[in-house]
Amino acid sequence: MAAQRLAALHAAAPSAFSSTSSASHGRPAARSSTTALLPVALPRAAATLRAAPSRLLPQEAKAAGSGRSVRCMASASAAVASGAAELKAAREDIRELLKTTHCHPILVRLGWHDSGTYDKNIKEWPQRGGANGSLRFDVELKHGANAGLVNALKLVQPIKDKYPNISYADLFQLASATAIEEAGGPKIPMTYGRIDVTGPEQCPPEGKLPDAGPSAPADHLRKVFYRMGLDDKEIVVLSGAHTLGRSRPERSGWGKPETKYTKNGPGAPGGQSWTAEWLKFDNSYFKEIKEKRDQDLLVLPTDAALFEDPTFKVYAEKYAEDQEAFFKDYAGAHAKLSNLGAKFNPPELYQPDAPPTTGAADLQTAAHTPQGPGHE
Repeated sequence: MAAQRLAALHAAAPSAFSSTSSASHGRPAARSSTTALLPVALPRAAATLRAAPSRLLPQEAKAAGSGRSVRCMASASAAVASGAAELKAAREDIRELLKTTHCHPILVRLGWHDSGTYDKNIKEWPQRGGANGSLRFDVELKHGANAGLVNALKLVQPIKDKYPNISYADLFQLASATAIEEAGGPKIPMTYGRIDVTGPEQCPPEGKLPDAGPSAPADHLRKVFYRMGLDDKEIVVLSGAHTLGRSRPERSGWGKPETKYTKNGPGAPGGQSWTAEWLKFDNSYFKEIKEKRDQDLLVLPTDAALFEDPTFKVYAEKYAEDQEAFFKDYAGAHAKLSNLGAKFNPPELYQPDAPPTTGAADLQTAAHTPQGPGHE
């Protein structure tokens, strides 16, 4: 019923088909709505009201128009509530997936690699890259930096099939944020309503994501993250997400085939982790990188740079000592990253945990909430 109500309210938009569904799963591609759960843009409704002829006296017309606007906005509010309810249901399914598969690290990576292609110097969507669901297409999944992420797509595809009104762009970011939270990390102040690109020709070119072993690690990190509109503090705090996960040499060329921390899983055994408890989100990444005392733990050149570069080191030292500060700064940086390059349609953004809006003032506030660079 929720999907039927949403369909009646949404503006018409082209649907997207995933080329990876048939290639990776042996079944027809799943259809994705680009309307991203939200109702028809309010300005269009207002234009309809203005165009309607009226024989009322001026003061009566003003009162009647006000009433219609309130009803229109109430309908929009109801649709937003329905969209939030569907996202909450999908989030519960992601939580169950995490409990049974321990896939927290790869879901974090899925969201990051979809949004991390953003280029602040390109204004046009989707040419600017970013969180637009393009990572579902084979051409982008085959980029070297995305090795193994087809497995993440396989994990979330059944949830996408169950909730077809949720865009891939939103689903990838929902999965990433939920994985952080379920691993013990901070609550991420996420916003949803992103729309998807419609075809593989809209995927970004390869080479947008960071390399683990560049010749000048600090310079490389700045080049990549500055292009996204992120700063030194955000580079360091986002690097802290390496507290989750392992590097597998067969995918990335980095790390050991297995260590005492990974030889028994959970999940598929093997790889080399950055921390001993690699499914727990905390500040141990910074502590371990600083000490370099355990040969079974991974330190990439870009990790070591956080304590070698004088500007990076200020933040890395802080986060090694203060987990509360790390969590606070991480939550904001993750939310910002999740919105890079995203296009919201229409612009009434919403959060699944926010109280439902009930009036024009609430909807107008939501429509003008700043969400970081590169979104619209």
